[in-house]
Amino acid sequence: MRDGNVVVIGGGYAGVRLARKLDAAAHVTLVDRKEVFFHRIASLRAGVRPEWTGAPFIPYDRLLVHGRLVVGKAVRIDTVERRVTLATGDRLPYDVLVVATGADYPEPARFVGTTPDEAAKAFAEHQHGIAAAGHILVVGGGPSGVELSAEIRLARPDARVTLAHSGQELLHSTGSARAGRRARTWLTDHDVTVRLDSFMSPGADFGTYRDTHGGILAADLSFWATGTTPNTLWLRLAGHGDWLTGTGHVKVDRTLRVEGRPDVFAVGDVNDVTELKVTPAALAQAEVAAHNIISYLRSSGRHGNKLRTYRAVRRTPLIVPFGPADGVTVLPVPLGESAVLGTRATTMAKAKTLMTPYMRRQLGYPSS
Repeated sequence: MRDGNVVVIGGGYAGVRLARKLDAAAHVTLVDRKEVFFHRIASLRAGVRPEWTGAPFIPYDRLLVHGRLVVGKAVRIDTVERRVTLATGDRLPYDVLVVATGADYPEPARFVGTTPDEAAKAFAEHQHGIAAAGHILVVGGGPSGVELSAEIRLARPDARVTLAHSGQELLHSTGSARAGRRARTWLTDHDVTVRLDSFMSPGADFGTYRDTHGGILAADLSFWATGTTPNTLWLRLAGHGDWLTGTGHVKVDRTLRVEGRPDVFAVGDVNDVTELKVTPAALAQAEVAAHNIISYLRSSGRHGNKLRTYRAVRRTPLIVPFGPADGVTVLPVPLGESAVLGTRATTMAKAKTLMTPYMRRQLGYPSS
């Protein structure tokens, strides 16, 4: 027996896990602007290597047994009538609403357009640009910047590649100086120029970049891996700016409900939970939210003591590939400094396949 209508806006990692968990317990409608799931973890390699172009795209059609997918854009939420209005004018009634619209990433880790063909075309443009460039600049020394620099270097061993980072060490967000040193060693050993304490901005002339010390750098192509922006502008435009923090994240309580809204949840990169915005955290949030939604539906919202609280993931394993056969894994330990694992563990866990077989299984497809 399925209880109530649950509308999930956003079909990323958190939205997919949540919809799948609720499929047998509620009438689930998953709303997404894309026709397919976008496996962002595979996107950096897809933006560099043609043979990976199609890997990030996995159809939604096998995700839900009982529920349904609606391709569209949410533009309005009526919290009194409990319905979501799409850009098409269609209205979706809900008993519980979930905001799981994630965050916007810089290219090539962004789904461009609304169809796989449009996104694949954007990947192909990046591939052609990388193949033709003499000097490629990557700005940002976090996991994405390091991973992208390594992918570019392996695809273009003859090109000049520079990684510029505003901080004093790479991979600072991992909390492990050792991991940062290992990344820097790999990059420099592979002739990637690493510029630390180098905050970059576009220069006065096309193809030039300036750092805070007044230095000028010329490059044929640049990629900016300097952070993400939560996809919540639509909420502000829909009149729900009071749901948002100053950074644009949705404010949630410890049960992952939007503050003051017992029937509205927000999960994944879109909310203001203070933790690293990584896939394992998004999946963990989806698990807690699924339990709380089922409890809410079956108790008509009366028994709040049945809800679970979400514990922010302060220390999570973080895997940074250096191409398909190397990388670094930061593994938290209860006490002391995190363990840092190298080539073999990183290759097996992520670098070789970028978790594509796992995500295909999550959406009901064979591993390959």
